[in-house]
Amino acid sequence: MDHLASTLPTLLGLAWLVPLVSFTLIVLFGSRMGKAGVLAGYVATGAILTSFLLSLTSLGLWLSEVGPLPEGAPAAVAHDEEDAHAAEGHDTHAADEHAANAHAADEHGHDAHAAHAPVPPKYIAGVWYPLGIFDSLRIDIGYHIDALTVCMFAMVTLIASCIHFYAMGYMHDELHDITDHEVTLSNGHHLHRKGRFYRFFQYLSLFCFSMLGLVIAGNIAMVFVFWELVGICSYFLIGFYIERKSASNAANKAFIVNRVGDFGMIIGLMAIWGSLGTFNFGDIDGQQGIFSLVRPGPEYALTTPDGMVKSAAVEQIAAGEAPTPEKINEWRNNKFGYGLLIVAGLGIFCGCVGKSAQFPLHVWLPDAMEGPTPVSALVHSATMVAAGVYLVGRFYPVFTPEVLLVIAYTGAITLFLAATIAITATDIKRVLAYSTVSQLGYMMLALGGGGWFAGMYHLFTHAFFKSLLFMCAGSVIHAVHTNEMPQMGGLRKKMPWTAYTMLVGVLAIAGAGIPFVIGFSGFYSKDAILAQHLSFASTNSTHAILYYAAAGGAALTSFYMFRLWFMTFAGKPRDHHAYDHAHESPKIMYVPLVILSVFAVGVAWDLPFTDLSLQNLLEQARPAGEVGAGVLWDSLAYPAEHLSHAHEIHVEATLVATSAAIVGFLLALAFYGMHWLDAEDARRQFSPIYRFLVNKWYFDELYDFIFVRPVMFVSKLISDFDRKWIDAFIDSTAHWTKAIARFDDAFDRTVVDGLVNVLAAWTYSVAQSLRGIQTGRLRQYVMFIVVGTVGLFVLVSMFWSFAVAGG
Repeated sequence: MDHLASTLPTLLGLAWLVPLVSFTLIVLFGSRMGKAGVLAGYVATGAILTSFLLSLTSLGLWLSEVGPLPEGAPAAVAHDEEDAHAAEGHDTHAADEHAANAHAADEHGHDAHAAHAPVPPKYIAGVWYPLGIFDSLRIDIGYHIDALTVCMFAMVTLIASCIHFYAMGYMHDELHDITDHEVTLSNGHHLHRKGRFYRFFQYLSLFCFSMLGLVIAGNIAMVFVFWELVGICSYFLIGFYIERKSASNAANKAFIVNRVGDFGMIIGLMAIWGSLGTFNFGDIDGQQGIFSLVRPGPEYALTTPDGMVKSAAVEQIAAGEAPTPEKINEWRNNKFGYGLLIVAGLGIFCGCVGKSAQFPLHVWLPDAMEGPTPVSALVHSATMVAAGVYLVGRFYPVFTPEVLLVIAYTGAITLFLAATIAITATDIKRVLAYSTVSQLGYMMLALGGGGWFAGMYHLFTHAFFKSLLFMCAGSVIHAVHTNEMPQMGGLRKKMPWTAYTMLVGVLAIAGAGIPFVIGFSGFYSKDAILAQHLSFASTNSTHAILYYAAAGGAALTSFYMFRLWFMTFAGKPRDHHAYDHAHESPKIMYVPLVILSVFAVGVAWDLPFTDLSLQNLLEQARPAGEVGAGVLWDSLAYPAEHLSHAHEIHVEATLVATSAAIVGFLLALAFYGMHWLDAEDARRQFSPIYRFLVNKWYFDELYDFIFVRPVMFVSKLISDFDRKWIDAFIDSTAHWTKAIARFDDAFDRTVVDGLVNVLAAWTYSVAQSLRGIQTGRLRQYVMFIVVGTVGLFVLVSMFWSFAVAGG
């Protein structure tokens, strides 16, 4: 690890910063980078490709030092062995015995697997640059690198590279002047503007930099900064066509709804800051990080940190009780500080609810379709919306069982709600948008059910097939110039590359596969989610509905995705004008589809003849210790995640997931593939339900009624008060001030200035009169002296005579 500690921060730090360099260059020189800034696309694509190569190198170094298998906790290996045994029909009894022993051990309160002692994941934590010290809190620009970080870097940069290449073809219209027919000016003409090709790639580079910064962040404060930066980037990208009212509204909606979630996140951050005195995930320079404080070794069981206990016992401490270790343990046993731990967890999760569009803050994501399709692919696959799921996975050791249950139910509601809306949507991008919301619900459901591995596993598989699906949808829209599926049909012959790569994506997200033999990537991750919740339901029967939600979601997913494919590519063309003009996308657009389809198929497979697999890599980052039982709700108990690998659970989950996918496929085939059933007739038969779903459960209307209208009403009252009272008072004051100023001005002009002017005029007049005396003639001056002297003599004589006479 010493070698990794010296190289990985440098490699991944460069991979993180290269997109920032690209962004800076395009900001400074974008408009001068070739004709209409065409070279900006190459700069941004070259930057993200460089990041991918650096990430891939980091992954190779990690594997060379750490190896492909998880250390000391070979759950994945055990799982593989059980699968292999089951496939061969041998030794199923051993697997059953394994699970039974584990259950028995749990019941007796002992370590479920004495031989599998908890092993903390290997990680590298450090500081690049210290920002400041605030009392006991230190905030740095630091890093936390483990197997999850390395895998996320490789996945994000790979998908982003494909999207950059795709975007160079998709956005080529922006190299010319654009006439936007969706924007009508006041003079009745359509908006005519210059292309923004370079600006689009400028935003993409900043977006990639922000997402990679969020992944490598070593503390929650840094996560929050990049969290917000990702949000700002999404605001720019969703509102790329900012002159369109729908686009500007969608950007504002995304920004505002996410701020609601971020408000809760700030509360969580304050709870951590006030009680723990650190934001760092891992231990740095001898200072314990959050994970060590919450899950101290060697058992790594969830423990309320001393700081939170003391924060909750502030009254006892103020009363004179010393917070000795014994006393803190006593308070901890009395549940002191546990509520603060729940507040911190719920607060962090609130931010994830906004970012990952979970119920009830899911309403912004479908509207985000106003952005260009490459943006949708980027936002919906590996970056923006995945950030919430990623943070739940990163912060997982801190979540209490009660918080995880909230996460599970939030995910289940979101999964079901979004999937039901997707089955009635006709806009191809909106179907995929609701699919994203639903799949994110799947991930949250898995994480909340104690399935850290299952949730993160689905995050990775989903990233590949969802980016593929969005880019295929963009290819279709690029060809037919409409988003509406009822105007498509029969495009398979015109667009074979797009059609069959999209079919791969549909099969992957539907979880298609041959049970116990092979399957698409989604087959394995959904299998893991269902197995986890089957295991959870076996321990918590009152929450079995979570398992049924996961199974029902699999059927709905299969139905709406095959519906999309059949309506778009199968059957006869429904709009011959659109069909006649349809054509396959250029090579720069469909080659990335082929690359992503390969990963959509096999990213969950083991590399032949090796132990290398995504599954083993993720197992290396699994948090140590089990979730355990609830404290406030002691009937809530989380089984160890590896119990979901038990043979009987694995078999049932696989069969249920496969059956659900087949049911969804057959229904889609009956309605939209073979037309054995009439979809229009079904809509008429279930018209109330159809209207309810096609109006998206009326969430927009509900929020408009509950939040928007009251806010607008109060805003209008405040505006009226401001205009009629405050403005009127200020206007009146200004009027009187103006009148007084005018009077003062008149007084100054007429009285003060007039008096001075009169005096000055008189002085001037006298001076002018006296001026005549100044002739410069000596004789005249002598005469004046003589006359004066005589006159003076006469006056003095008279005065003197008068004085003498008087005396």
